[in-house]
Amino acid sequence: MQYRLLGRADIKVSLICLGTMTWGRQNTEAEGHEQMDYALDQGVNFFDTAEMYAIPPTAETYGKTEEIIGTWFAARRNRDKVVLASKIAGPGLSWIRGGNAKINKKNISAAVEGSLKRLQTDYIDLYQLHWPNRGSYHFSQHWGYAPPSLDIAAELDNFREVLETFKGLIAAGKIRHIGLSNESSWGVMNYMRLSEDHDLPRMVSIQNEYSLLCR
Repeated sequence: MQYRLLGRADIKVSLICLGTMTWGRQNTEAEGHEQMDYALDQGVNFFDTAEMYAIPPTAETYGKTEEIIGTWFAARRNRDKVVLASKIAGPGLSWIRGGNAKINKKNISAAVEGSLKRLQTDYIDLYQLHWPNRGSYHFSQHWGYAPPSLDIAAELDNFREVLETFKGLIAAGKIRHIGLSNESSWGVMNYMRLSEDHDLPRMVSIQNEYSLLCR
C-alpha cells in the first residue's frame, strides 16, 4: 500500500480509502466488521463515513454506519491504527435535527458530539461538510455552472462562523482537521481566503463526486 499526506495535514493516509456508507442497510454489522478487518490487513488506514449513513438515507438508518464502526473500535481496540473521516449533513433531511440542519455553530457542535458517541471515540481525524447550506450539484444533480442565488455577505458570515466553531473543536481535541465535500470552486476559494485572513483552520481536503455524465 502507498501512502500520501492528507493535504497539508500531518497525517499519512493510504491511497485507497474505505467507504462505509452501506453498513447498516445494505450490509450487516458483521459484514462491516469483516470489511474493516480486511482493509486494515491490506494496509488501508483511511476510513470515511458520515452521520447521514447508511445509504439510501432513512430516519431508521441514520447514524447506523457510525455505530457499526464504533462497535468495531470497541471490539478491536485499534482506534490508533485508523485515520477516521466523518461528515455533518447539510439541510434537506427532515429527521436530522428536526429538519433544521443548517451547518452552523449549534448544529456542528451537536453533530460532532453525536458522531463521537456513535463511533465510540473521543476524536475524529477529518471532519467534513457533507454538502453546503446553499444549492449544490451533489448526489448526481446536473450543474449548470451559474452560481446559486444567495446573500453573499450572509454566506460569508456563515463560513466564518463555521471555521471559528471548528477552531474551538480542534482546540478541544475533538477533531484534528477539516475538509469539504460536494463544494464548488467559489465555496472552496472563500473558505481558504477566510482561513488566511482570520487565522482560522484551513480545509485540507475535498471529496466531490466526479462523472463525465453529471459534471
